[in-house]
Amino acid sequence: MQDQTSVQTAGPTEGQPLIKPSSTDHPLYPEIVEACRTVFDPEIPVNIFDLGLVYTIEIGPENEVEITMTLTAPGCPVAGEMPGWVANAVEPLPGVKHVDVNMTFDPPWGMDMMSDEARLELGFM
Repeated sequence: MQDQTSVQTAGPTEGQPLIKPSSTDHPLYPEIVEACRTVFDPEIPVNIFDLGLVYTIEIGPENEVEITMTLTAPGCPVAGEMPGWVANAVEPLPGVKHVDVNMTFDPPWGMDMMSDEARLELGFM
């Protein structure tokens, strides 16, 4: 017999989103998004937020920020540096206590995750 915990941690059940929702109603959210927009993938002239590389911005009760992001490909040459660039962009914001940036490749990034602005910039619209 399986216990409830192992069933719940095995992955999302049908109907659950693959990407955890962001804290969009938090007053710091817009500023964190703008800070993420200052970070660019060096191979693509579009910021990481509009590319769809930032999956979740979670802001805790003490204004601790946890960002879950991905890369366009697991073999990206800046995989080791990108989380630090994001943390360095967000941590100086007034009110932010601490930033953790986590990398994931599940779900994998796809071009459909780009904003309309990114698609326009890259000539896909």
